[in-house]
Amino acid sequence: MKKNVLFPTFIALLLTISCTPHSPQATIEGAITEATGKTLYLDALGVDRVTTCDSVRLKENGTFSFSVPRPECYDFYRLRIGREMINVSVDSTETIRIAAALPTMSIAYQVEGSEDNLKLKELVMKQVELQNAVRALVRAGGPEVGVTRHKIEDLVQQYKDSVRLQYIYADPSKPYAYFALFQRLGGSLIFDPVGTRDDVRAFAAVATNLDLYYPDAIRTKNLHNIALKGMAATRPVRPAAPDDSIAALLADKVVEASLIDIALPDADGAERRLTDLKGKVVLLSFCAYASETSAMSILALRELYNQYAPKGLEIYQVGLDDNDHYWRMAVDNLPWICVHDADCQWYATREGILAFRSVPASHYGVKILPTYFLINRENEVVLRIEDEKALADAVAKLF
Repeated sequence: MKKNVLFPTFIALLLTISCTPHSPQATIEGAITEATGKTLYLDALGVDRVTTCDSVRLKENGTFSFSVPRPECYDFYRLRIGREMINVSVDSTETIRIAAALPTMSIAYQVEGSEDNLKLKELVMKQVELQNAVRALVRAGGPEVGVTRHKIEDLVQQYKDSVRLQYIYADPSKPYAYFALFQRLGGSLIFDPVGTRDDVRAFAAVATNLDLYYPDAIRTKNLHNIALKGMAATRPVRPAAPDDSIAALLADKVVEASLIDIALPDADGAERRLTDLKGKVVLLSFCAYASETSAMSILALRELYNQYAPKGLEIYQVGLDDNDHYWRMAVDNLPWICVHDADCQWYATREGILAFRSVPASHYGVKILPTYFLINRENEVVLRIEDEKALADAVAKLF
């Protein structure tokens, strides 16, 4: 019996992938047997639409070879015969080899030449297992519909927990991490980009890595916008800091009209002083890049920086991570000033709460991360912000 498998479709990109081969190129080749006379199509998954790039009528040996342009980020394609499909990711000039046979092409194929596509196949197989388990529960049915629904919700949650850990957070820069975000079950996205905070964090983690490695790619901008909408929709409601909330500063540490100076090294080892930024509007940020909320915070800061940097905004971000290597990796390619307090110490309190000791943070009375301070062009601290929802409005007021 022919098995039809639901495969991911992708949320809208602004442009469709071009299927016209250019140099350099990647190659997708192999053989689909037991398909003599069938037409094998190569589709580009743009995310707004699916575009057929090429096709070939298969002979008895089933061999095929398609060339596709090397993408600016990574692209997704699918091999299709009827309703049987194999998804493929391309991110370089690699040669990807696929072997399969009808009628089980969708779920019983082999892939060589690409570790990313092996991971992609693993995700597809996991998705098939989830679909089969859900269908079995639905078929079993019974009078207690609510019980069945809860069992399905448990299965989906277990799937998401596993995929987040093994495929998304393991390396958010990989195409299979992106692929996982858009898998579907019964026509609906498994990961909710706007309604579930844990899911939104996964979208933000992948978006942050795309921002880092492919900042100008259309796919990056699209996912960036999706993540920002999800962050806005799931951010907990907290009262915004009042306009007159001024940072509590230590009098003997104040220089330059209420500003406590900070002098810490950036990723290149150069000392960067906060007071050297006089004449700019400065957003002073204390953060830990390893925290689970860091990805969403960085996305929000990118929005502000892109909008206001041409008008004179600078961000001075103090990283309190205890792992210098991780910090360097995290700040690579960030466009603002990133410095590191290598002397920051993390420890567990008697109540089991993770806390930190940092001299610069203590000077500003920082107890939670992230915490922000707005500094005007005269080097005066004018606002303390612990609620990220208040950031955009506060920065806008200074301009």
